[in-house]
Parts: sequence; structure tokens; C-alpha cells
Amino acid sequence: MLYTLPELLAVLIVTCGIALQTVVGIGYGLVAAPLLYLIDPVYVPGPILLVGFGLALMMVIRERRELRWKRVMPAIIARVPGAWCGAALLVAIPQYALSLFFGFSVLSAVLLSLWRLSIPTTPINLTIAGFLSGVTGTATSVGGPPIALVYQQQDRITARSEIAAFLLIGTPVSIIMLIHQGSLDWHTAHLSLKMLPGLFLGFFLARLIDGKLTTTSAKPLLLAVSGASALMVTIKGMIGWLGL
Repeated sequence: MLYTLPELLAVLIVTCGIALQTVVGIGYGLVAAPLLYLIDPVYVPGPILLVGFGLALMMVIRERRELRWKRVMPAIIARVPGAWCGAALLVAIPQYALSLFFGFSVLSAVLLSLWRLSIPTTPINLTIAGFLSGVTGTATSVGGPPIALVYQQQDRITARSEIAAFLLIGTPVSIIMLIHQGSLDWHTAHLSLKMLPGLFLGFFLARLIDGKLTTTSAKPLLLAVSGASALMVTIKGMIGWLGL
């Protein structure tokens, strides 16, 4: 399989995002989505979601002994209507508006992560987070931050295993909604296939840095990269909006 230079860069970005999420429970979509969007908007949301499903499956298999499916179930159920809303939004707005929505969504996630909210992991909060994750995850492929905010009080192992379980079930729901809306085709599936080396490389890399990298140490870099790239996406949307 031949790769262009932008596709190789995409694999590198996916590798870094996968490694981050495998270690700390979040980071793949938040880091990879805005950067890949700048390379080519077609990467968002389909290819990122398809690769994200593969990551969630690998993480759940690895963390299966730590999982409490009952606790995360309200978020999984709420993801369904959220995903429907996100897919409807994706086909209802023009490209520049999608860029603005995407950029503002990621910037909001970054700001919320900086603002140390104390949100308990209750069924009501999980339901709200699951719905919001469905909307943003389906429309922009960045669905992790809402659910991660609810898991901030949990330890790193519990958080990453239960977030992975949520994404394992929730991501296919978003993919199905995108297929139903005609927003996912064979071209996006082919791009996903080309990104697969990044999935396996990132998962392997995570084994080397697990224990050396924590949520606290990774957070500044994760938020800085995400915030900067989201700002560039927002500017791109504003340029399109103004017709410049």
C-alpha cells in the first residue's frame, strides 16, 4: 500500500494520539482530529471514528478485569440520541460552519479541561455526558472530553477502562448514524485502512511509556496541541464564512 506524504503525517499523528489515549484514557480524538482536519477534512469524522473503535476494542480486551459495565451503561444509552443529533448536524450545515463548530467544540473541551470541575460519577451526569459525547463525537469525532470530565474523580485505570467500554459501544452507534446519513463511504473506509499502522504502533508505544506518563504530566502537552490546532481550524472556518 503506497502512502503520500500527508498520509504518512496522518499515521504519525494517529500514533501519538493512540499512545496518549491508551495510557491516560483520553487524547486520541482531542489531539488527532483537529490536526487531521487541517491536513484534509475528509479524515473527520469517519476515519477517526473507525480507527477509534479499533482502539476501544483493544483497550477493553486488555482492561476487561477492571470494567464495571453497569456504571457506564447510562452514558452508553444516552449516546444513541446524541449520535443521531450529531449526524443530522453534520449534513445540515456547510463546510465553513462545520469548521467553526468543530473548532469551538475542541476549544471548549480544552477550556473545560483546564477548569477543574468537580463532577461526581453519577447516573445523571453520565447520561448528560453520554448525550453530549454522542453529538460532538459523531459530528466532529471528538467525543471523549464530556465523558472524561465525569471520570475526573476516578483513578486512571478505572477511568481509561470504563471510557474505553463507553467508546466500544458508542462509536459503532455514531458510525451507523453516519452511514445512514450518507456521510461515510468507501473512500473514508480506505483512509481508515491506511491509518491502521498508527493504531498498532501507538498501542505498542503506550506499553513502553505506561507508568512513565500520567494524566497530570500528559495534560499540558495534550491541551496545548489540541488548543492550537483547534484555533487554526476555527480561523479556517471564519475565513470560509467571510468568503476570503
